Amino acid sequence: MHINITPLAFLLYIISTSHASLAKNTKVTQEVNKHFSGSSHTNNWAVLVCTSRFWFNYRHVANALSVYRSVKRLGIPDSQIILMLADDMACNPRNPRPGKVYNNKDQAIDVYGSDVEVDYRGYEVTAENFIRVLTGRLPADAPRSKRLSTDDRSNILVYMTGHGGEDFLKFQDAEEISNVELADAFEQMWQRRRYHELLFIIDTCQAVSMFKRFYSPNIMAIASSQVGEDSLSHHVDPAIGVYIIDRYTYHLLEFLERVSPGSKETMEQLFKVCPKHQCISTPGFSTHLFSRPISRTLISDFFGSVRDVDVTDWSFTAKPNPEVVDTNKRTKASGNESANRRYSYSQQFVTKDSTSDRLGTVENTPHPLVGIASSIFLCLMVATMMKTLSS
Repeated sequence: MHINITPLAFLLYIISTSHASLAKNTKVTQEVNKHFSGSSHTNNWAVLVCTSRFWFNYRHVANALSVYRSVKRLGIPDSQIILMLADDMACNPRNPRPGKVYNNKDQAIDVYGSDVEVDYRGYEVTAENFIRVLTGRLPADAPRSKRLSTDDRSNILVYMTGHGGEDFLKFQDAEEISNVELADAFEQMWQRRRYHELLFIIDTCQAVSMFKRFYSPNIMAIASSQVGEDSLSHHVDPAIGVYIIDRYTYHLLEFLERVSPGSKETMEQLFKVCPKHQCISTPGFSTHLFSRPISRTLISDFFGSVRDVDVTDWSFTAKPNPEVVDTNKRTKASGNESANRRYSYSQQFVTKDSTSDRLGTVENTPHPLVGIASSIFLCLMVATMMKTLSS
């Protein structure tokens, strides 16, 4: 039986199969993009700084300790937290509750706790030491606990509280750090590949002025007050006679208490914390340097260290490699270097990745349009040959 296939029909068939291949590859791309749409960081760090001394600044110590407690609860270990407290309120002789610091007059939570690890305390908390911590320019004999050992895959939370003014934050009532110095320190961090993304939060008077000079990539900033505004305290504890926490940090912690490890709350929700009718001051935000939309940036990307795990039905078969020699049974008499070679973990298995049947090859895959162009060129050649033969 003779089947007459015209060149046009053959061409349409090739194009339809090419479009099917394109649709399949597009689906693969969508699946991959969906899987990797979140942050690509691999570790989390926090730098929490209280810059104020003296008993009447009790609230600033409580601010920093409250954020410290929250990030620890959400998964960041002490080994990845740098805590700087300019004064020790827990052991202050005026403290009617020795060894304890509270952020609420109902004394529900002791934010000092029994396992607090203060890395810089008292007169160690200076503008110079703070910048040295950020930039990694510490003396060679500095202990590991005082180092911010981050890399270009690190997401860092920097929280600061104390007394400030337009374009500066005071340290110990003796010195100050300017917004230009802070911006340059973050730029050094970026140039030295010391962070992937950075969230800066500051609770002080005229706080917005501290981030208006930032110019480094991947930085998001939150401030408790605008230029010309004071950042106010929340309430007094009559037992100690001073204010016990600041307004913005109080409402920030109230929000964080509803967040759990693995939660899907986003930075967009965090930006709504403490509106003006609660804070009295007007919080400010900066996202123009940040590369991701805040509506898809999880709070846990900065306040926790929980990594997402996707459970799928994909599988692969791992078979022992017969060429690998058990290093526990190596022969001493062989003298063969290859027999005594130590193999890496990945070399000890012969794998058959069944995911290739589902998703195809993602890496080094030619663009689908290349396949379509090749098919059209082939069809034109076939059509030309058939026309030549028929004539």
